[in-house]
Amino acid sequence: MAPRKGTKRVANSIEKEDKISKRSKKQDLLVTPDLRTVKEGGIVLCIGQGDVGQLGLGPDVFEKTRPAAVPKYENIAAVAAGGMHNVCLTKDGKVLTFGCNDEGALGRDTTEEGTETIPNYVNLPGKVIQVSAGDSHSAALLSDGRVFAWGSFRDSHGTMGLTLKGNEKLPLEMLPGVVIVKIASGADHLILLDNHGRIYSCGCGEQGQLGRISPRSADRHSRHGVEPLLMPAMVKFKVGQKFEFDDIWAGTYCTFARSYPSGEIYAFGLNNYRQTGLTDGDMQFFPRLSKTFSGRKWVHISGGQHHTIALDDQGKVFVMGRKEYGRLGLGPNCEDATSLTQVPALESFKCVDIGAGSSQSFAVSSSGDLYAWGMGSNGQLGTGEEDDVETPQKIKGKQLEDKIVMRVTGGGQHTVLLAVKKR
Repeated sequence: MAPRKGTKRVANSIEKEDKISKRSKKQDLLVTPDLRTVKEGGIVLCIGQGDVGQLGLGPDVFEKTRPAAVPKYENIAAVAAGGMHNVCLTKDGKVLTFGCNDEGALGRDTTEEGTETIPNYVNLPGKVIQVSAGDSHSAALLSDGRVFAWGSFRDSHGTMGLTLKGNEKLPLEMLPGVVIVKIASGADHLILLDNHGRIYSCGCGEQGQLGRISPRSADRHSRHGVEPLLMPAMVKFKVGQKFEFDDIWAGTYCTFARSYPSGEIYAFGLNNYRQTGLTDGDMQFFPRLSKTFSGRKWVHISGGQHHTIALDDQGKVFVMGRKEYGRLGLGPNCEDATSLTQVPALESFKCVDIGAGSSQSFAVSSSGDLYAWGMGSNGQLGTGEEDDVETPQKIKGKQLEDKIVMRVTGGGQHTVLLAVKKR
């Protein structure tokens, strides 16, 4: 039977609609990354330098070489250590900050002397589900997908401000109209992941950590000025490459993103010690596939100044980057690791969290023990001493005897733990 006139046109129309339908479904991808909150809520413990109140123990406590409990609060669900300040999230979605507030990183009034050294609440317009902290900025993700940030970014020229207006001492919405599902802070950059798997960035781009700014434009004194840096914008890929992502992480000067559905890790930023796992070039200004991550499912990645620590879904811990001060945990005779290398001392048990300070590394075992290694010059490892540690050492202390450590986050010269009481 011969086809009726116009059938071909109808078939082509149906085929076109099918393609549009498939594309719409792809665009409707809802991303739900792991925000790594602790459902039961716990206690904050701090270690290391406290000269600007970053231990949360008041104006008279300047150092703790063993974990010390921050009093009063026992309902903390997440912690984020900045350069010299901290941000804590309570179970009911409120935000506490303490530490240095010179550039507004606490997001609250600290004009009364000593108030920066004691945790207090930040006023935010809704329930918060995630917090992040950089050297001089902080950010909070609300349950409705809005992101608020405060403080300032910095580059090699000094303070950049958080927006074109300068430093922001109180929370300011960062990307109105876009539904964000996760945030991550490097030292001076902020990464945002939306519910369709797209990545946005803002802040300092000098080391390539924004993933969307050329080396020439990364200098705010270029003809483009500071606006392209401070205005959050989408990270773009090469023409013809369409990627979606389901998780993001930030190192001090670099960024990692997990593609969906492949699970491959893309990286950009400072790479002078191969801390992004890319084999060529000191800095990567645009996203590139980091092949050293291939073959495993990664649940968490954390980066210091010159090294990276990563945790896979089997609870195994890997490191790469610079060896100095023992930050890789591979022993006294190791070399710089140019690709991910498993930490032998942690092979025999499962880990549930990892964290990197500037030159330190941490891991939390499934039994709730904290392991630390790297530079210890400010007591931030929690060993009770100020010596460097070249292989993971189990941290002990009076405050840990009746507690299970759940999370760890490293700051500039201090470390913050989230622990729950043993039942």
